[in-house]
Amino acid sequence: MQRFFAATSPYLTWAVLASLGVMMTFTALTSDDPRIFHQLVHPSGETSARLLIVLMMATPLAMLLKGWRGPQWLKRNRRYLGVASFGYALLHTIFYLLDKASLTTVVDELPRLYIWTGWIAFIIFVPLALTSMDYFVRKMGTWWKWLQRWTYAAAVLTLVHWAALNDWDGAAAALVHFGPLIALEAYRVWYWYLRPRPQAAALPQR
Repeated sequence: MQRFFAATSPYLTWAVLASLGVMMTFTALTSDDPRIFHQLVHPSGETSARLLIVLMMATPLAMLLKGWRGPQWLKRNRRYLGVASFGYALLHTIFYLLDKASLTTVVDELPRLYIWTGWIAFIIFVPLALTSMDYFVRKMGTWWKWLQRWTYAAAVLTLVHWAALNDWDGAAAALVHFGPLIALEAYRVWYWYLRPRPQAAALPQR
């Protein structure tokens, strides 16, 4: 397993991350089912959310499982996971718009909690994805890390977006998926701010 994580190339990583999106797109383009876009809205959104959860779990997992190659591999590939998450969010948005097939319907639905939280999460995703290249990391310096912290806001909005579906019928599924991330982030906060610290040895009196 350690050799696998050490040898995995970016091309293989991208092939795996993109495979489901390619299949969804192919299905959308070739199916004669009039409800195909509606059927693809939820799988594409759930895939985006799952990738977001995995990338955000990388750092606390690496803290908890020190020395394990898996979490370290996730940390190295966080930007790939983030761009892939945005890609599926983009597919999710396209399928949603094609399913509604009406600008009036889309605008009328905006006041709904599960709709506007999804739109804001997607808007936050856009600059995060556009600045994921090494060029922007170098050019933006510390501002790049500040921008990336907006991932937390996108995650919270995504959780609400998913949970509030169909009069909160999606709450259980959303909490099952986000639960491990919430637990790991709580551990991270405890580790850095709340855990007992060893007291410095008292200086000998002269």
